Amino acid sequence: MHNKHEELVKEHHPDAISKRLEKPPKPQNISDAVLGGIDGCVTTFAVVAGAVGAGFSSTVALILGFANLFADGFSMAVSSYEASKAQEDFIDGLRQSEEEHIDRVPGGEREEIRQIFRKKGFKGELLEEIVKTISHDRQLWIETMMLEEHGIHNHRNKPWRAAIVTFGAFIVVGTVPLLPFLSSAAPMQQQFLISTCLAAAMFFLIGTLKSIVFSKPLFLSGLRTLLTGGSAAALAFITGYLLREAFGVV
Repeated sequence: MHNKHEELVKEHHPDAISKRLEKPPKPQNISDAVLGGIDGCVTTFAVVAGAVGAGFSSTVALILGFANLFADGFSMAVSSYEASKAQEDFIDGLRQSEEEHIDRVPGGEREEIRQIFRKKGFKGELLEEIVKTISHDRQLWIETMMLEEHGIHNHRNKPWRAAIVTFGAFIVVGTVPLLPFLSSAAPMQQQFLISTCLAAAMFFLIGTLKSIVFSKPLFLSGLRTLLTGGSAAALAFITGYLLREAFGVV
């Protein structure tokens, strides 16, 4: 505890703060990685579980699994790119709108700054000095309005980066439940059992890694992700089994 306190004190030394603030914010794609990893594992294991529940062979389960892995992985990457691009376009639109407002009605925009900081508790000469300082720097003025009025920070993730991270996590994690079916020596039930254990391990691992990044309880986060993925896989298995019984597939 004492060492941790000393480390925090060093990190908040004026020189350390200055160096830290000089560096641009690191891109954060943890949400894309978590989403891609979970969806990849759910997708392939759900296909495997559905195939096993329907009574298909391990070869069919493997073919369906890899076909869905790459098709859905690409679809997820495209969706992630389009979502990030749409957010980027939305932010650019707001920025252009603020620039236009500053050009056309600068007095009104100054009043917005004044009221924003008045609500924060500033008043009198200090408040007017803040308004004057911010409105004197056009870029600072725009960034302040983006943050205070729209809640949007300057740093944004790149759409292509989001797509690559999503696709990579989807493929890497989604491949794991398919690995047991690459061996034709083991019986189908044994392959499925190993695949189930691997999928469960991946779900739990993703949950624990997520908890480390966001400083959440390890076990609960891992268990929550495991239950989510397990529920999807169980639903796929039950669906395949019921359809096999309904259509009389032997």
